Order: sequence, then C-alpha cells, then structure tokens
Amino acid sequence: MKIIIYTGLSIPFDEAKEILDSHDNIEVIYKKPIKRGDLGHDIKENPDIIAIIDGVFHQNSAVGHREILSVMKKGVKVYGSSSMGALRASELDTLGMEGVGYCYNEYASGNVTSDDDVAVMLDSDTLEAISVPLISMNYVFTNAVNENILTQEEKDELIRITKETYYPKRNYAQTLSKSGLNRDKKEKLINFIRTSEDIKKEDAKALLSHIKYVIE
Repeated sequence: MKIIIYTGLSIPFDEAKEILDSHDNIEVIYKKPIKRGDLGHDIKENPDIIAIIDGVFHQNSAVGHREILSVMKKGVKVYGSSSMGALRASELDTLGMEGVGYCYNEYASGNVTSDDDVAVMLDSDTLEAISVPLISMNYVFTNAVNENILTQEEKDELIRITKETYYPKRNYAQTLSKSGLNRDKKEKLINFIRTSEDIKKEDAKALLSHIKYVIE
C-alpha cells in the first residue's frame, strides 16, 4: 500500500512520521503543501490513499476540485484536514472525500465559509508559518471566553480586528496591540495563548491517526 500526504506546514514531517511512517508493506510519502497540478503528476506513483493537509492558496494556484475528483474516480481514497484539506473535504464530502477534525467540521457546518480563514503566510523553504490563521485565533479566543479570560464582547472585538487584517500580517501581537484590552487582560490572554493547542496541528494528528487505524 502506498500513501501520499501533503503537509509540512500544519505539522512538520518528522512529527508526522512519529504517527504514521512506512512499515511492513506500507509506504508513506510526505510531500510539501499541494498546489494545482501535483495530483496529476503524483497519481503516476499509484497511491492507494492521498491525504491533503496543507496546500498553497496565493503563491500558486490551489488544487482544484476536478483534480481531486479525477483521482477518486481512479479508486484512490482521499482525506482532508487542517487547512486546504479541510476546505476541499467540506466541498467534496458528498462525493467521497473524507474530512477529519475541527477545521473540517467548521467548514462542513457552515460556521466558516472563506478559504481566508485557514490561510497563512509561509516560508517556502522551511515551511514555517509566519502568520496565524483566523480559524486558529478564533478557536483560542472562543476557549478564552469559556475560561472567563475574555468576555464575548472582547472576543468579538479581537475577531473584528483579525478579519480586517490581511492574512499574511495576522498574528496575536498585532491583534492585541490594536485592541482595547487593558494590560492585565492582555497578559492573561498571552499566557493562555502560549499554553493553547494548535488546532490545525491537532487536526493533522487526528487525520494521520485515523489513516493509521484504517489501514491496520
């Protein structure tokens, strides 16, 4: 069995391999975030499973729906989570693509509708994110409300600021600096952010664990 996984941004390759790596008669190939045209090329490797976690949005053309449908028609099982994978899975789940995780569920439920919500600016060489996606910030701020660190009104202000910021420039420091939160509230929130889980990474882990369960 051969599995191709497009990631590197939501979860580094070395961490992904700790969950799902080649063994016995299973070959797992990790590739950089997917862009348009990659599936047409990589299908020649005859994969049984393709998992789309990360993909490019604006640096190159995004992977198209027809590309995904084409490989599924060839009998390849396609999964998605976290970022581009979550978005495409929510659009194609009725046609056979399977989504996993919080980000997918947010799109599938209609709570999130824009690809901008998962978009980040990345270093193309290191695959490190140099901005924070809106969906992750909203997840953390919602949890902060649940923990009585923020009020709903304060969260709404932070989300408004974040939405008004062009995605490559989104980060917590920039958002907090423009907010009306007092110093003590900012310090509490910063400490909470530092200990909060990265929901896109958690989704990626969930997808890899799901595939591991399916193939075993």
